[in-house]
Amino acid sequence: MRFNERCEVYTTAKAKRPCQISTREMSRRMPWIHLRCTVRSRPHPPPPQKAAQGTSSAASSTERNPTSTFGFLQIMLMWMSINMTAVVIVLGFLGPITFSLSFKDASLLAVFGAIVGATPVAYIATFGPRSGNRTMILTRYITGWWPSKVIVILTLIILMGYVLLDAVIGGQILSAVSPNASLSVIVGIVIVCILTWIVTAFGYCVFHHFERYAWIPSLIVICLLIGVSAPKWNLEPGPALPPRTLAGNRLSFFSLCLAAEITYAESGADMFVYYPSTTSRTKVFLSTLAGLTLSSAIALITGIGLGSGTLTDPAWSSAYSVSAGALIVEAFRPLGNFGSFCSVLVALGIVANMVLPTYASGVDFQAFGRWFERVPRIVWNTVALVVPMIGAIAGREHLAEIFSNFLALMGYWVSIWIAIVVEEHILFRKLGGKGWKWEDWNDRTKLPIGIAAGVAFLVGWVGAIMGMSQVWYVGPLAKLVSEQGADIGNYVGFSWALVVYPPLRWVELRWVGR
Repeated sequence: MRFNERCEVYTTAKAKRPCQISTREMSRRMPWIHLRCTVRSRPHPPPPQKAAQGTSSAASSTERNPTSTFGFLQIMLMWMSINMTAVVIVLGFLGPITFSLSFKDASLLAVFGAIVGATPVAYIATFGPRSGNRTMILTRYITGWWPSKVIVILTLIILMGYVLLDAVIGGQILSAVSPNASLSVIVGIVIVCILTWIVTAFGYCVFHHFERYAWIPSLIVICLLIGVSAPKWNLEPGPALPPRTLAGNRLSFFSLCLAAEITYAESGADMFVYYPSTTSRTKVFLSTLAGLTLSSAIALITGIGLGSGTLTDPAWSSAYSVSAGALIVEAFRPLGNFGSFCSVLVALGIVANMVLPTYASGVDFQAFGRWFERVPRIVWNTVALVVPMIGAIAGREHLAEIFSNFLALMGYWVSIWIAIVVEEHILFRKLGGKGWKWEDWNDRTKLPIGIAAGVAFLVGWVGAIMGMSQVWYVGPLAKLVSEQGADIGNYVGFSWALVVYPPLRWVELRWVGR
């Protein structure tokens, strides 16, 4: 029999279900039982369980979710709800419009880029059930107590950046669908942010129930969008480009689609901390991978088709010059008033993509330490919505630039982080025999000091900068592919971190021992 830090029994050798007997009551009933008990203590008692528990580990929680075959299907559907939204459709626009790729080229690159990007997300998701720790708490086991704060800051930038992009696109669609654009983009942005706040305010359970069914209207309206717009898609070969330029554009678009998926990794474990520790890691991995890749394929190919149509259809081209949201509304126009209704559903469906980063931001703020944990999560959720809402209002006219630059930059550091996590798990925790002591999540004296991870992270960033290709900077390695550059920052940063981390970590373990 064991106890949690609140001295409540959470497992017994014989019991089929966990019991909730206090130690005082148990002492009265069974005074001999203390001789066979162990108390798992942590430096500071955690906050209450469930969503209010914030960063505290659920590894010893009695409130784990049951799993079944249908439960793994729900995991897949949850990721489909999160990912099959307008923001991914708009990402597809960039293939034909920004990178001058044909429909076939862009579609293949988008699908395979999404698969590669979703694979690390599925891998990180498997840590949720077995550890009971959220992703940013898992990071403490890699980078140590204080360096993990930097990762939290970068993660918050990712999460709020996604909310910003979603809010702009949702506002654009609502504005375009209103009569004579009488509803401003600013008001549309505020509307989608308020709806997101309502869902996230009620915590984990409402979040999961919402995401369980949000994919249904999204899939229906996207299928209608494909049906009504496909006749105007341009399926002809793309413009003739020099071979090196074409190769660079292909690499850059592939990297962009990869980055759009891989950035989910920083919240990958958060959704599964209440699943039993015995949950099949393979099934969690495959369910997550299937949900992300299937939804990405549908949404990205739809966006690529719409983007290709702007090159041949004047009405679509004119709509896109107004905004990305206006193009979606224009594509629905043959359906009349029903098309306007579908456009509104697309705009409201984007809330499903905003809920995850907003909910995760509220928890990640609490990962800064005890003082932040004392602030209710709903306050941090509000901050995580208000800040990007202000940014969305300010940057609503520059969506394409924000999209390409933001996703690429965030993808760089997540790729580096993934390299370090994979090597720490395989080389040192698994093959090295150290294992994971999940009860040490809040004990800084037992966590790494983070020198190896910090140096590997910086080296990876140097590689990413040398391989990046953005409007404002093209790295020397990126120029080797083509004169305009090819965005290879993800791969260079990942590989450089992969090379330098093992020897640094070995030295750290020899000298420090943790």
